[in-house]
Formats: sequence, C-alpha cells, structure tokens
Amino acid sequence: MLQTFQFFAPCPRGLEALLAQELSQLGARDVRPSDGGVAFAGAPMLMYKVNLQSRLASRVLWKLAERPYRTEEDIYQLARGVEWPALFALENTIKVSVTAVKSPLRSPEFAGLKVKDAVCDAFRAKTGARPSVDTQEPDMRIQLFLTDRMAVVYLDTSGEPLFKRGYRRETGAAPLRENLAAGIVQLSGWNPDEPLLDPMCGSGTILIEAAMLARKIAPGLKRSFAFQQFRDFAPAIWQRIKDEAIAAQTGQPLALFGRDIDARALRHAEANMQAAGVADAITLQQGDYLDAAAPADHGVLVTNPPYGVRLEEQQHLMSLYPQWGNVLKQYFAGWRAYFFTGDMQLAKVIRLKASKRTPLFNGALDCRLFEFVMVKGGNRD
Repeated sequence: MLQTFQFFAPCPRGLEALLAQELSQLGARDVRPSDGGVAFAGAPMLMYKVNLQSRLASRVLWKLAERPYRTEEDIYQLARGVEWPALFALENTIKVSVTAVKSPLRSPEFAGLKVKDAVCDAFRAKTGARPSVDTQEPDMRIQLFLTDRMAVVYLDTSGEPLFKRGYRRETGAAPLRENLAAGIVQLSGWNPDEPLLDPMCGSGTILIEAAMLARKIAPGLKRSFAFQQFRDFAPAIWQRIKDEAIAAQTGQPLALFGRDIDARALRHAEANMQAAGVADAITLQQGDYLDAAAPADHGVLVTNPPYGVRLEEQQHLMSLYPQWGNVLKQYFAGWRAYFFTGDMQLAKVIRLKASKRTPLFNGALDCRLFEFVMVKGGNRD
C-alpha cells in the first residue's frame, strides 16, 4: 500500500472551493479548504500530478511536522525531529520562510532562524557539513507556519510558484497571475463551445489560460519542480505522469478573441501565446474597447481592466466606466460579461446591474469579479 502524506496547496483567496474541486478530480483524499488554500492527502505520485496539473494552486507544500509550541526552542525541537538528510542532499541550497498568524512570539523571523539551525544541525550530525543558504533562488524552500498555538513545518515541493507556467515571454505592467486568471475563467462558467472575448487583453493571460483549459494542456509541462531534486524522486513515474498529460491534450478549435489599444501589449500577448502553444486558437486585434463589436451573437466577455492608482487615473476611469456600460448594452446583447477589478466603484458607475459579485484577492488587494448578464432592453441599474 502506498504511503500517504499530508499536503497544503495555497491559492489566491476566493478560489479555495474551486481548488478543492480540482484536487478531488486529480485524486486527492481528505480535501479540506481553509482561508487561502486547501489541505489534502495522497501519495508522492499525487503530489507530482498536482504540481503538473493544478491551474489554481500557488504551491504544493508537504507537511513534515506539527505540534503545539510556546517558545522558539519548541520550534527548534520540532524541526530537529525531521530527518532532513533523508529528504534532500547537502549540496542543495535552502531558504526558510515564516508565515505567522496571531503568533505570541515577538520575532517570527527568529523562529525561522531556529528552523534553519535545526536543518543545518541535522546535516552536520549526519555528514559533518551544513547546507548553504540562498535567499534568492534556493533549491529547497522550507516554510514555517505559526498560529497562536500550533507550529507546522512544510517542505515546498514546487520550487518557483506554480503560477509561473514557463510560457510568459513578455509582460506588461502589473500582469494578472496565471492561476488567478485561470480561476476567473472558471468562475465565469465559460465552456469551450462559446466565443470568449477579452477586450483589454494586455499580455494575454486570460485568453492563454482559457485555451490551455479547453485543450487540456497541463500548465506545468514547460517547467521544472523542486521535488525533482528530492532523494526519493522517481523519474520513471514522473515521466509516465507527463506522458499521460500530453496524451490527454486536444486540438479543439476555439473562438477566442483578444483586443487591446496598445500595440506593444499585443506583441507581448502574441509572444506568450506562441510560447504556450495556443496562438492558433486566439485572434488578436488592436483597438479601443469603446470601438469593439461583438464577434458573435452570444459568448462570454472576461477582462481585467486597468486600475487607477493615481487620482488622475481614477478620474479618467470613472469617466470611462459609463461608456463601457453603453458598449455592452449596444453591442453585447446575449453575452455574459465579467470584469475583475480592485475598484469597487466599477459596478456602480458602469450603470449596469451586477448579477453576481465574487470576492477575490489579487495578492493582498481586495477585488471583485462582477458579472453582468446582457439582455436587450434590460440591465440598467
């Protein structure tokens, strides 16, 4: 019988229920959503699969140890109880990060140093030497999570965050993270038989994630993972999982449309789409959203419009929102429109009645996904 391990997959806040569903479909057991992520159980083979296939997780963390604590010494003993040299090699560089929620400790950073000391002491006892620390690009990321009474030590199996798919060649200002874009597409309820339009597509992330979802392209195929450096890594099993993922891909024809006023942004989008292998699925056009016509008599519009930081930007956007609403009313009857934004005024000033408001977080920024179902003669707020 395969050994079962405990894992935790963080994700953008607001996507926990979707991630729990995705993990269950991938074969995870004991799936438990919480604020900011989902705990689950499974064999190492499942961990490989989740890293490769998850569109929504930010990382896959392997739970190594957990216990109540009161002092930094308790945390040192917790980490020292892990057989670190059995997990990875002395030559692998390490980094310890700390997340603390209501921890009574005065310095969570000092607790992190205690974990680092425990790892180094374990290696020194076993090999006579200690691993090096690399705070920029470590081979092994160790995560200490502290609540008011419990300490948990995780080993990051992913390495770079999972939203770094490996296809992004070019990027514009403040690009949407890939896993958040994938979640927004799923929350829209879009299905691959419907046309999809992003009229302010920027570097194309929403459209690329939709194409990869529809064609069953595993998001991790173009990158490597930290678990490939683990001592118990099984290359044959990993190759089989990748081969199965490649075999599951389809070449389904898609009606995906991207538009942006910025020619440079469209060049970035084209480069990213080519790198992702989905350029044939997406039609790009330069132009202002205010001049956009619907490419079909029905479909789904999904976009992450610019968000004004400076006062003059905010004032400009406030003048644009009603015009966006007019475009939807005039040209997009029969469509569902989804605007993802950190500007809570959008739904009010666009002068349309939002049928749904889904709270999501873009990093620490509180955002909403507003849904507008466009019906001729209706929707005025």
